[in-house]
Amino acid sequence: MISNKDNNIILYGKKVTKTFGALRAVWNVDFKVKKNEIFGIIGPNGAGKTTLLSMINGTLHVTSGEIYYKDRNITNMQTHKIAELGISRTFQVVKPFPGMTLLENVSIGALFGKDKITNVREAQDKTRHILSRLNLIKKENVPVENLNVSERKRLELARALAMDPEMMLLDEVMAGSSTSDLEMIMGLIEELNNEGKTILLIEHVMKAIMSISHRIMVLHHGEKIAEDKPENISKNEKVISAYLGSRYAKMSWGNA
Repeated sequence: MISNKDNNIILYGKKVTKTFGALRAVWNVDFKVKKNEIFGIIGPNGAGKTTLLSMINGTLHVTSGEIYYKDRNITNMQTHKIAELGISRTFQVVKPFPGMTLLENVSIGALFGKDKITNVREAQDKTRHILSRLNLIKKENVPVENLNVSERKRLELARALAMDPEMMLLDEVMAGSSTSDLEMIMGLIEELNNEGKTILLIEHVMKAIMSISHRIMVLHHGEKIAEDKPENISKNEKVISAYLGSRYAKMSWGNA
């Protein structure tokens, strides 16, 4: 068993590995996420980011290694049991329940979340409050098939939030967002963090993840190549070479 001596750590993993035959999707990754932290994960496409998220919430089985949440071993635990512990997630590829309205989709999250709400009206009241925060309340009766990309991304975030989690795993919730939607979602994530929620965030929008993350971990070919504060990540030569590029580093932080 892994011993966590730092009471400020809410989620941690040791040598977390996922292989698909000979493919090493995630390889011996160690990580620690602090309570009430926004912890960003970046890296090129295929770096293993979403695979790691899926192992944390039980969507994918861990090949080897261990994952702990609040000192409880959640390695290969069933997804719904992990959700009941207080971890919710969004998906990079949005997966709404078809044939249902936006309100109905998000209310399901409220009914099956940590709070265990059993009254449909109560779940819908909670959902409407969340939809208001995400600027979606006017769309509550719209079938999910009629939502645009940005609205579907916010639907994913709303469903995760409706589960009343202590920790949220967010997989590219800002992809495809307009400038105004991007600013709104960034602000909401910071609000949720200020309210006490721990956020683990995957994002390719560098402006967003560099601005709101407290620390960032970088994956490349399934391995961790860096972990530090955003300003230090932007100067890291390995990260610049593998992902950011020198142009980004110069534009964002004025480095030579």
